[in-house]
Amino acid sequence: MVIYFSGTGNSRYVANMINSAIGGDDEIVALNDLIKTGLGKPLVSEKPFVFVTPTYGWRIPRLVSKFIRETDFGGNNKAYFVMTCGDGTGNAAAYVKELCAERGLVFMGLASVVMPENYIAMFAVPDKAQAEAIIEKAEPGMRSIAEYIKNGQQLPTETVTLAGRFLSSVVNPIFYRFFISAKGFYVTEKCVACGKCVRLCPLNNIQLLEGKPEWGGECTHCMACICGCPEEAIEYKNKSKGKPRYYLG
Repeated sequence: MVIYFSGTGNSRYVANMINSAIGGDDEIVALNDLIKTGLGKPLVSEKPFVFVTPTYGWRIPRLVSKFIRETDFGGNNKAYFVMTCGDGTGNAAAYVKELCAERGLVFMGLASVVMPENYIAMFAVPDKAQAEAIIEKAEPGMRSIAEYIKNGQQLPTETVTLAGRFLSSVVNPIFYRFFISAKGFYVTEKCVACGKCVRLCPLNNIQLLEGKPEWGGECTHCMACICGCPEEAIEYKNKSKGKPRYYLG
């Protein structure tokens, strides 16, 4: 079973690519939908579980960790992790390994895939041509990862630098404490009240009030609302102004 969480489409794309490369007959589950609907049923798979997630603060997103902790997994207890990132995943593998041990899953390794940067709230985002080039460059790596999974092999261990350990251990909690908030989002006059941001938000944190989106207190900074807006009517503080929106449909 391939389980993915995706804000702007990177992890969804990688999940579909890997599933196709390992045979195309595995079940694909969108974690976004499960979190949004609050369904807590057990997940059962005869094949290993393949988790595909973005990198948030050089670890897997906290909402993904929470989901894994609160979900019962049955059948095959092997778990592969594939993380999409803009530059690296730090020491994320160590934390995922601990999580697997906690949940009775056999950690089969973690692989990173560099995809187009989507964190418009902090970093520069590539234009369409640049994004396409990054994805094309990443595809051989996706197929290589799929071969390991298809053959039931452990994923190769990636080198973790001292800086990577620092980012995952020290910077991650700072990132969540001081940067992850919905307070910076606002809508401009370009909004047409289509409601797509409401539908895209995995935490049901957005609602339309008098035809305009309003953000609540829950946010994971997945960037689905701002990057998925067809009118580019959503901004984040002054960080997103003038930047291209990256959303891989």
